[in-house]
Amino acid sequence: MGLVFRKRKKIGPLILNFTENGYSSWSLKIGRWSWNSRAKAHRFDLPGPFSWKQDKSRS
Repeated sequence: MGLVFRKRKKIGPLILNFTENGYSSWSLKIGRWSWNSRAKAHRFDLPGPFSWKQDKSRS
């Protein structure tokens, strides 16, 4: 297992994600709710170490 480079740039509720190859994806986080452009999934932070995730709909 090798070392992995990751960097996040936060601009208000918008989060830009970068890897060693450059731009990776963007996320939007408002309060406990978030959405990621790569996974196209909604996530809601629950109390403690838990979170709820709804994957993109499958047709």
